[in-house]
Amino acid sequence: MYRALVVVLIILLSALQYRFWAGEPNLYQNWQLQSRIEQQRQENERLSERNERLNAEVLDLKNGLLALEERARSDLGMIRKGETFYQLVGPAREDQ
Repeated sequence: MYRALVVVLIILLSALQYRFWAGEPNLYQNWQLQSRIEQQRQENERLSERNERLNAEVLDLKNGLLALEERARSDLGMIRKGETFYQLVGPAREDQ
């Protein structure tokens, strides 16, 4: 009887170990999922920081004329009335 109990316990332990290592969901899938969660968390943090920068820029553009003027100057090449614009051109290249 003792021997039968040991055999049953070994079979039960083997079945539980099989489920733990190879069943659905198994330990390997859990590790993969944890890795993907960490990658997604890092991506979310990066995107959150980018959104904060963009939000700050939007607020600055809504409230500050200096930021608007800077954007117009850099993106559109605009100059103020009374300013002089100088464009420096390098020497012409001779293509052979």
